[in-house]
Amino acid sequence: MFYDLIVVGAGNAALCAAISAREEGADVLVLEKAPHHKRGGNSYFTDGAIRFAYNDLNDIRRLMPQLEDEEAARIIMPGYSTADYYDDLQRVTGGKSDKSLASHLVNQSYETISWMRDQGLEFELNYSNQSFEKNGNYQFWGGLPVKTKNIGMGLMKTLFDRAESLGIDIWYNASAKELQTENNQISAVVVERDHETISVQTTSVVLACGSFEASKQMRTEHLGEQWEAAIVRGTEYNTGDGLDMALAIGAQKYGQWSGCHSIGTDAEAPKVGDFTKPGDIFKKHSYPLSVMLNKDGERFVDEGADFRNYTYAKYGKEILKQPGHIAYQIYDSQVRDMLRKEYNLEEATYHSADTLEELVGKLPVDESAFLTTIKEYNKAVNKGHYDPTIKDQKGTKGLTPPKSNWALKIEKGPFYAFPVTCGITFSFGGLHVNANAEVLNEEGKPISGLYSAGEMVGGIFYDNYPGGSGLMSGAVFGKTAGTSAARFSYTQTTN
Repeated sequence: MFYDLIVVGAGNAALCAAISAREEGADVLVLEKAPHHKRGGNSYFTDGAIRFAYNDLNDIRRLMPQLEDEEAARIIMPGYSTADYYDDLQRVTGGKSDKSLASHLVNQSYETISWMRDQGLEFELNYSNQSFEKNGNYQFWGGLPVKTKNIGMGLMKTLFDRAESLGIDIWYNASAKELQTENNQISAVVVERDHETISVQTTSVVLACGSFEASKQMRTEHLGEQWEAAIVRGTEYNTGDGLDMALAIGAQKYGQWSGCHSIGTDAEAPKVGDFTKPGDIFKKHSYPLSVMLNKDGERFVDEGADFRNYTYAKYGKEILKQPGHIAYQIYDSQVRDMLRKEYNLEEATYHSADTLEELVGKLPVDESAFLTTIKEYNKAVNKGHYDPTIKDQKGTKGLTPPKSNWALKIEKGPFYAFPVTCGITFSFGGLHVNANAEVLNEEGKPISGLYSAGEMVGGIFYDNYPGGSGLMSGAVFGKTAGTSAARFSYTQTTN
């Protein structure tokens, strides 16, 4: 049995690789470790927000022809250039993002999302999470105005439908176990499928089967013992298999293996992604409007340091460090109607009361310290104009940690407390690839016939990331990997 290309994984990056390779004429097999009803990897659970560079609203409208002129006239859409994207990526990673890989991601982002549209993907404006209504118009912010229609479910259904229409074979319950080589070149993949072990011959492989976030053993080994307690936000099948296979044949580790994308998520969220509750429904991302305290009644981050897009992926680990791995986002009635839609879902866990004293009495916390901290916070709030559409610099004075923006006194009941814990999305450590998505060995040279995309690409994200960049990175490097692998396979079969 022979295929020009075998793609390991079946999420966004994997299917973009498979589709782009098929467009190049390759005969493609996709291996999905999960059963059919749990297919799609972490991509199935995303809320679909995807970050790409664009010049203005006209570039956005090319992706969504359904946007009428009347609606467009009420939209204030700041441009988001490739330079803006690159600068954001370097800023939030402390300048550590690999310059070549970051440039490829940024420069190919608009071309790739246009290609995704050509595959049948539908997009819509992310009104509820990335804009505020202001003077009758919608002011967008944060460089992330677009999401896929029907969130991760819509993304993956469209990609699977497209792959199947192109004649791409997809095997479910099919776990890749080993990469085989001959003359220092990929020659086969050993697959366990429905309890049968087979070797499938090929000239090229794209590894796009996620990082190790669902493996307690690997989380503990690489991230630290406390990470055993983290909730796995997505698929339970991302256990580092592809990384292990690649390293076994000499691939080079790359990136921040001690770092990960993690967020504040509902304290009662499922321990692993629940396919019966799709979408990113448990996250709690209005914290820039909150005061966030731990069980000891202490604040521990600057909730208003930046827009949510640039802090949420690093604040999860800060919550994990707190006693009991839990924190409480506190809001009053002044901002309750501004909170994101996930705060209004029936799955949302929260407590409410008419007074702060009554609210704190419902929580398993140090009540005296909790109330004292809120009192001290209220005293430290500066005067100024409150505006959640910009970094309004309405902060605190003499408080540690400060709240740099969007500081309002917590004083108007009813009051609300949302308990949150840490949810891990993916780990930042991966394989070293180049801008052609070729996997490099310890000497920095390509392993002939081996490519990688998605979470497995190391070196792009460190400590943090700009929201929506993971989905875009998966698509960009997936498309690149598929095209590169198909062209490599063609040269091998015609020689």
